[in-house]
Amino acid sequence: MSSLPAWSSRTALRLLVVMLALLVTAASTVTGAVTAGAVTAGAAATPDRLRYDVNMRGDSDGSHWTGRQQVSFRNASERPLREVYVRLWGNGDDGCGTPGRPSPVRVSMVRGGAPGPLTVNCTALRITLPKPLAHGARTAIAFDVSITVPGRNNRFGREGAFRFLGNALPVLAVHDAKGWHLDPYVSYGESFYTLASDFRVRLDHPSALKVPATGRTWTRAGRPGRTVTHSVAQRVRDFAWAAGPFRTAIQTSPGGVRVKSYWSPDTPAAGVRLNRKDGVAAVDLFSKEFGRYPYGEIDLVMTHRFAGGMEYPGLVVLGTTEEGSATVHEVAHQWWYGIVGNDEYHSPWLDESFAQYANARYYGWDGFDCSDDSWPSPTAALTNSMAYWSAHRDEYFQVVYGTGPCALAGLERVLGAGTMARFIKKYAHDHWYGVSTTAAFKRAAQSMTHRDLGPFWRKHRIR
Repeated sequence: MSSLPAWSSRTALRLLVVMLALLVTAASTVTGAVTAGAVTAGAAATPDRLRYDVNMRGDSDGSHWTGRQQVSFRNASERPLREVYVRLWGNGDDGCGTPGRPSPVRVSMVRGGAPGPLTVNCTALRITLPKPLAHGARTAIAFDVSITVPGRNNRFGREGAFRFLGNALPVLAVHDAKGWHLDPYVSYGESFYTLASDFRVRLDHPSALKVPATGRTWTRAGRPGRTVTHSVAQRVRDFAWAAGPFRTAIQTSPGGVRVKSYWSPDTPAAGVRLNRKDGVAAVDLFSKEFGRYPYGEIDLVMTHRFAGGMEYPGLVVLGTTEEGSATVHEVAHQWWYGIVGNDEYHSPWLDESFAQYANARYYGWDGFDCSDDSWPSPTAALTNSMAYWSAHRDEYFQVVYGTGPCALAGLERVLGAGTMARFIKKYAHDHWYGVSTTAAFKRAAQSMTHRDLGPFWRKHRIR
């Protein structure tokens, strides 16, 4: 078991809060695997240059949303594109439902292609295109969407009067050299893998509800008693929103990012203040360390009993106590998963370990004790997929959240602090709005030193 760094008592307490929150999230939130892998030359990830136009209407308390969604896209592959897959991730915990209780996310009235039966436990819908889409050509599909927020307190769920719609909006799957990425949903971590896309979303809801959402948002009056929240988000990987009678505050960071805070009335005031402070500071610090935050706005959604934290582009949901929450870790995900994308099912360490490493940099952990080189089992490896972690849940948090950032700290010692800082920023720049892979990271790190990093990768089981 690799030990975590030795820090000051204050920093250690903050880390403990973060790690406990993340552990609760992992425990509250897997099944087998399908094809997944890195994008290779000659087999471009497709469909790309996606644009989602969405119009949804919420009911009296935000529990049910109905509307229409259109997705336009290009075929980036050299081969004709004959079909696309729509991922209905919101069905992950409930699957295909029951006769009296249908799946939470349903799609109907498909235009622009012929829908097939739902597969992968009702999280994947194949739509066959009317004719093969040639390389570089564009087309669009459209469909009605019905979303019912489940009763559980989760990233797609509810807490009291508050609704969370994370991974609720259907998105297109990715096809690359490994084929279609149709991995199963995992609640103990993430399965999500999408390409950077543009969203234009209109959310019609009761005026009593505040609706934080991905992207730059503004509101306009709707019909009597109703408000329309508009959002425009460019080059993001997903779209999430929440709804409820939130209290709100807005401030602008010294670096020019608008930080909008939303919290339930029973959220501890001290925790709200700390989260707002950390959110503002973290978005500016990471802008300096990894590259300027490009989205202009980020929403912090806080409640008292939400399990841990969950990241989405421009929006994070946080369970908040008087001592704060996992704010810094979740803000770091704006870069590691959001801006620099990865296949979260196949390579979860590329976002979780990197976000935890960023968390360490924020709190000033300038000394790591990685002297214990043992592992929880012979098969544990930092680069294992969620297929492995779903069968070894007791190892997941220790390795991905603990050993992972420790390994990156070890790389920092090998390269030197200054070189590591330049490397991480350059790596983020080179993969900005793109997709990171373990192989690409290893190549980039090796290019920064004449020292053979092979022994380092083997020691830290980075394969």
